Amino acid sequence: MIPSGVEVFVALAPVDMRSSFDRLSGVAKEQVGYEARSGALFVFYGRRRDALKILFFDGSGMCIFYKRLDRGTFCFPTPVAEGAQHVAIDEAALQGLLDGVNVELAPEERPRRPKVH
Repeated sequence: MIPSGVEVFVALAPVDMRSSFDRLSGVAKEQVGYEARSGALFVFYGRRRDALKILFFDGSGMCIFYKRLDRGTFCFPTPVAEGAQHVAIDEAALQGLLDGVNVELAPEERPRRPKVH
């Protein structure tokens, strides 16, 4: 359900996962430099890296998507510039991130997830 062509920004500093709309909107402005209502998706993660929140504006209000892994941690992209506070990724990388894939690896290098029946 990721809109096509949307900008996706991953904040590189962990946030308090108890943060809600107003605090995450402030972090988006401080770290990414965009207003939360800009139409972009803003990805935030917790200190343990086992949970993330995505803040977005759907045209009528602010939304938060929250995902916590049962085991393991999310593999977030590393910044391309030293001192960067965020990194931009595309929709495919976001989908991979949500699926637990290391978004920096080439497809043939990605570890295979065991099938669950």
